[in-house]
Amino acid sequence: MKIALFSDIHANLPALEAFFEDVEKHKPDATYCLGDLVGYNMWPNEVINEIRERRIPTIAGNYDFGIGRTSDDCGCAYKTDEEKANGAISIAVTNDLIKDEERQYLCTLPAHINVEFQLNEEKLNLLLVHGSPRKINEYLSEDRPEKSLLRILQKSNADILCFGHPHKPYHRILEDSEGKQFRHAINIGSVGKPKDDDKRGCYVILHLDENSSKSLKDSIKVEFIRFEYDIEKTTRAVEDSKLPNAYATALRETK
Repeated sequence: MKIALFSDIHANLPALEAFFEDVEKHKPDATYCLGDLVGYNMWPNEVINEIRERRIPTIAGNYDFGIGRTSDDCGCAYKTDEEKANGAISIAVTNDLIKDEERQYLCTLPAHINVEFQLNEEKLNLLLVHGSPRKINEYLSEDRPEKSLLRILQKSNADILCFGHPHKPYHRILEDSEGKQFRHAINIGSVGKPKDDDKRGCYVILHLDENSSKSLKDSIKVEFIRFEYDIEKTTRAVEDSKLPNAYATALRETK
């Protein structure tokens, strides 16, 4: 079984369109979106409707949660005064752009999706969240101590935890029960606003088969896929708007 997972589009319609074109080549059996459809660009309604029209199961990201409630707080962890000022402009522009029906859609998105598989006479739990099982905007960074990350997966009963939010893809395999079982923490990267020195969009194909098991370390395969999109169309939209040009620069200058 091939499961496509994507996240953090952030109103970047050209990137989303390129993702849909690319993912079709892989013919996934299921597709899930892990949130943050809006913010930082000029196509929040169009992005929402592209996902709705395809009936893709979707969870709320922190930005979706804020916009769905007409909040001026996106739950983002800005580090500098400049980032905070730019972020305030972004959420104000997004609140102005979003239409009533699309806002209502964001407001009703679930926080988590849990998928339970029955393989090899054992259950395998796949948990999809945006930030973490504990909080929608918690950052599960790659350098998080193993004990801390493992404890989060154990408490949420997740054999495979997939999430977005930091926009930096990684896959960590964590030893549980003294090496007799393994849990998987997977950040699926960002379709529309990558932050890992690669300006291409990123998503994941999760491969499961009849041999996939939490007791076999390498039986769950994770494929990170990169794709090109029309970055100039995206950045021009930012520069022709009230949004800070810094958002266009960040997309262009990411290596």
